[in-house]
Amino acid sequence: MHRKSPTRRQRLRGTVATLAALALTALLAACTPNPAEKSLGETLKQYETIIRWSQWDAAADFLAPEYLLENPITRLDMDRLRLFKVTSYTLRSTGIFDNGLTARQEVEIRLFNKRQGIERAIIDEQEWRWDETRERWFLHSGLPDPTHRY
Repeated sequence: MHRKSPTRRQRLRGTVATLAALALTALLAACTPNPAEKSLGETLKQYETIIRWSQWDAAADFLAPEYLLENPITRLDMDRLRLFKVTSYTLRSTGIFDNGLTARQEVEIRLFNKRQGIERAIIDEQEWRWDETRERWFLHSGLPDPTHRY
């Protein structure tokens, strides 16, 4: 049985398909985030969820150990936060710095004071830093401050 040899057009299609597959593979490899980039989105989403549910004790677990040494959280701070129920968490701005090792975001948080029956809005300026030894993001700006107004 005699097979026809591929025509020039068929060879060209095969070459183009191979080149397209190689280009797509290279593009996907270049788009794969490093662990810090991938982890940042997950960390920010977890933190947002915890804040939205007013789980202040769990939110404290995101604080950097170095930050806590310099700025310990007092019982008064936690009791003050427990007076508030979060009604809204709105991301205002975000930025990545220091070659992807620092992230800053500005968030508007609306808080309802359970004792006074009053809602207030605060701006929470968050600074997150990647810890390479622990391979996770830590918050270096503290928990939201309900006494701060904008």
